[in-house]
This record gives sequence, C-alpha cells and structure tokens, in this order.
Amino acid sequence: MDKNTFTGLFLIMVIMGASFFFMKPSEADLKKEKIQAHADSVKRGQIKSPAVTAAKADTSGAKTANKPVDSAVLKSPFGAATIGTQKFVTLENKDIRVKLSTQGGKVYSVELKDYKTFNKKPLILFDGDKNRFGLNFTAGNNSINTDKLYFTPTSGDLQVAEKDSSTLTMRLNYSPTQYVDYIYSLKGTGYKVGLTVKTTGLDQVIANTSSLNVDWSASMRRQEKDIDQERRYSTVYYMNTDNDVDYLSEGKDDSKEITDKKMQWVSFQAHFFSGVLIAKEGFTRSKLSVVTNVQDTIDSKQMTAGVIIPKSSDGSYPMEFYFGPNKYNFLKTQGYHLEKQVYMGWGFLAYINRFSVLPVFNFLSQFTSNYGIIILALTLILKLVLSPLTYKSYLSMAKMRILKPEMDEIKAKVGEDNPTLLQQEYLKLYKQAGVNPLGGCLPLLIQMPIVFAFFRFFPSLFELRGQSFLWMHDLSTYDSVITFGTNIPFIGNHISLMCLLMTVSTLIYTYFNNQISGASGQMKYIGYITPIIFLGALNSYPSGLNYYYFLANMMTFLQQYIIRLMVDDKKIHAQIQDNKKKPEVKKKKSGFQARMEEMMKQQQAAAAQKKK
Repeated sequence: MDKNTFTGLFLIMVIMGASFFFMKPSEADLKKEKIQAHADSVKRGQIKSPAVTAAKADTSGAKTANKPVDSAVLKSPFGAATIGTQKFVTLENKDIRVKLSTQGGKVYSVELKDYKTFNKKPLILFDGDKNRFGLNFTAGNNSINTDKLYFTPTSGDLQVAEKDSSTLTMRLNYSPTQYVDYIYSLKGTGYKVGLTVKTTGLDQVIANTSSLNVDWSASMRRQEKDIDQERRYSTVYYMNTDNDVDYLSEGKDDSKEITDKKMQWVSFQAHFFSGVLIAKEGFTRSKLSVVTNVQDTIDSKQMTAGVIIPKSSDGSYPMEFYFGPNKYNFLKTQGYHLEKQVYMGWGFLAYINRFSVLPVFNFLSQFTSNYGIIILALTLILKLVLSPLTYKSYLSMAKMRILKPEMDEIKAKVGEDNPTLLQQEYLKLYKQAGVNPLGGCLPLLIQMPIVFAFFRFFPSLFELRGQSFLWMHDLSTYDSVITFGTNIPFIGNHISLMCLLMTVSTLIYTYFNNQISGASGQMKYIGYITPIIFLGALNSYPSGLNYYYFLANMMTFLQQYIIRLMVDDKKIHAQIQDNKKKPEVKKKKSGFQARMEEMMKQQQAAAAQKKK
C-alpha cells in the first residue's frame, strides 16, 4: 500500500473514530439544584396476605403540620387536605417493594428486591421528598397540585382482589361524597404497579375533568460503580402511539415539549434500571426534562415529566408503572415495546445489534451462565464469519508488499517533486499487475460498523451487570488494577487492566500488520497512534467490551498465522508477472483506477493552465 493510499485510509479511520468517540454528547454542565431536605426517619409496618404483602400505615416518626391553620385556607377547595400527617403504606410482592406516602398519595420509593447496588446495598430506584407525583387542576379560582395534599388510605380497599394480587386506594377528600381516588394494584410477581385515577362527584368542582394534568419527577439514585458512566447512559425516554422511540440528551441538561403526537409512555432511565409511566389511552401532551444533579453522589439525574392524560370510556384515568431492570428480552414480554428504551446504537448499528449480535448472544446463553465464556464464543463466531474478508485483506496487503520494490524504483526514477506523475506511474503498475491498492483496506472498513456496534452493545447489556470473570468482578464496568487519588488527564482516576491488555495487543497487531503490508518510514509509526488514543477513551468503559476487543486481536493473530501458512509469496509474485504479460486490451480497469486516472488528468490540465 503506497504512502498516499495509506494516509487516506488512516485519515478515514481517524475521522470515523473521532466522530464516534469525541462527537458523542459531552458530560452535562454541572448544575446545582437547591432542594430542601426532609430528614425525618420512618419505620415500616407490614400486613401479610397470600402472595402479596401490603403494609399498613406507619405513623411513628411521621411529619405533622404544626403551623396555625388559616380559616380561609380551610374554606378553600381541598383546604382541609392541606393538614395532615405523612404516613406510609407499602405494597410488596416477590420482586418489588413500593412505599406509598399519604402526602400526595404517591409512590414515595421503590426497592427492587432481587438486585443490589454495586456496593451490595438494597437497590432503591428513588426515595424521598425529591420525588413528586401530583395532579394539576383548577378548583374555584385556585390552582391545585395534589402532591402536597394529604390522602387517606381507605381501609375497605386494602384487600386481596385475586389470588395473586392486592389493591389499595388512596383518597383525596373534597367532601364525603366528592373525592379523588388513586387505586393502586400489584400482582404477586412482576415489576408493574397499576394506578387508576378516578374522580367522583367533582364535575362541578374541577374546571375540566375530561383530562388530567400530571406532574411526575424523580431523582434517580446511584446504582453503579462508575457514576460518570451511569449518568452517560441515563436520561428520559419516551414512545409515541406510532411506536417511535426518542430520548433527551444523555450528556447535558435537556427538555422537550411534544404536542403533535400522543405519547404511550415516558421512562426515567438510570442506565440498567428504569421507572416507566404508561398511559393506556396515551398522553395527549408531554413536557419532559432531564437535569444532571451533582449536589451529591447519591443521585445520578433529576428527571421530570408533565403529561396530560385523557379520560377513558368508563370515566377513569388508567395508568401503569413499570419499575424494573432494562433487560432487553424481559422488556419485550412487558408489552408497549418497552424494550425500545434499551439503546443499541444509532442507525444501522442498532439493526446489527438487535437482529444479529443479540440473537447469537441469547443462543449462547442457553449453554452456559459464564458470560466470559459467552463473549469468547461470540468473538470466535464473528471471526469465523468474517474470515473470508480477513483472508482477502491479507492477500491484498501481500501483493502490495511484493510490488513495493518496483514502486520504490518508480519513485527513484520520477522523484517526489511531481506527485501527480508519480501517482500516474503507480496506477500503471497497479493496472499491469492486476492489483487493487485498496484491496487490503476495504475489508477492514467493512468490519468497522461491527466494531462500532459492539461499542454500544456491551455498555447496554444488562446481563453483564454484576457478572465476574477471571479478575474482573463486574463485566459491565471497568476493572481497576490501579486507582489514583485524583483524576489524571486522559486516563482518569484509575488504570483498567483489561483495557491495558487490549491496548498492548492492538500495538502488537499493528506491528505485525506493518510487516505484512511492508509499511516503512513514517507509515510504520502512524498506526500506533490510534491504540494509544483508545487507551484513554476506553479506560472507563466496561471490561466486557475491552475483553472482546482483546479477544478479537488475539484471534486475528491466529488467523493471520494460519493464512500466512496458506499464502506463498513466490506464487503471488509469479501471478503478478503473468498479469503484466497479458495484452493491455484484456486488462480490466477497476472503478477506483478509472477515477484516479480521471483525477490525474484533471490535475495535469490544471497544472498546465497555471504555467500558461
């Protein structure tokens, strides 16, 4: 491969790599949020029922309003509901524990019982007064938000509705015959919590009862070892009723208002887990936002959604929550296309991952639960499938290496002062020898989309979370062999051993590739730049991803060794010489050669015009 061709290919790879690594969303501009903390502790009381645990209200440590009550407030719509004591009721099944608050009648916190945080603590999606859920409406001349009003758990509604489910109603009273009910339901297993809002006798009180304005916000708790990576993949997702999924920026504060299409659901995604609000009739209007919260290291991001829900045919407002893992195959079983919030890459990269890589990964998972072995088998299959391209690339580079002495003779004869003429002579040689100078590069470029697809596949793969292999305790995050006390430019606060091994193997691969292609001079060293860049870029990425790249390099070494035994340089040289002897009319001109010749003619014409 000649110097100009190699330089062009290298620039293409640099542009592709730079666009992939450095044009992705940057980390959010850090923004402090003033939040008034309510630090009173509470205890949980529980009542057992078949398959489902529904806990009764716990008044110990509850917050009570001690301010003097203005009589005007009591006479205002829902004024009596401004006074009360915050109590907690827990709905619990095999998989989740949902704490409800009488203040706002809302979901106060959610714990996923089968999962732990990176430091083995209970995994709580969100918890505390930074989470809000309230209805906005006008009653009389007053604007009401139910988030701070006090609901009452109706004792008659805490019951076993079916063998494997329970229901609980939170009631906001306007009068004994006029009220708003939040009807919660939870089955014996699963991560879905039903919520139906029903108004009774309020048609003359609330200005518009044909739809509900709902404000929901949550400060998503930190779950993973690398909070920077968790924030990188955490944001608000949403899907319209046409099954089109979109999301807000992952790397900066962002907001969006959707008015042209009905939304089916909105998801507060925290990388591997999410809270999703689903409207069975759809949201007629949505206003979404995400804010990076750096006030402490407990929370990852603050997410908000303001939505309008139309009334259903039976006069209620049916909704549903999903609080659970972002496991692609599991989400597909939950309906509403929730699996589309698992981001698999942009454009055709998503198709590669969803319809090629993921099915193979799932197939291999049937035979072993060791994900290190699964990644090994996946890499082996991929290399076998791509082996014809690898062979063609090696063969093309061998041909260029054999032609190099003749190319050096042409350079010595023509000189480097006339690059146009030099390229023309090179093209004549390629044409006579029947060699495509890009034959060794194009197969590598064809494989680049797969490399990029895996770059997004592994960070999104829930199955790797908490899975260990060799010294790597968690394949979904980095494996730090050395940890620094501070951030070091380009590297960060640690050194990942698997990333280091991947970099070393890539440098070795570059060395042997130079031997095959016959690169010399500056071209021998230019290929070493990219692996060094990748060391800094991938040092904080999942060890499973770096493990795959390392395996791919090692298998490429093996492939090249086998191919080298199959390829005879003397036979290639003899074939090239035979091609030169063939009549000119029988030589097939490639599209590349034709374009290059046309470009050379144009350059010569331009140079001649300048001399005039």
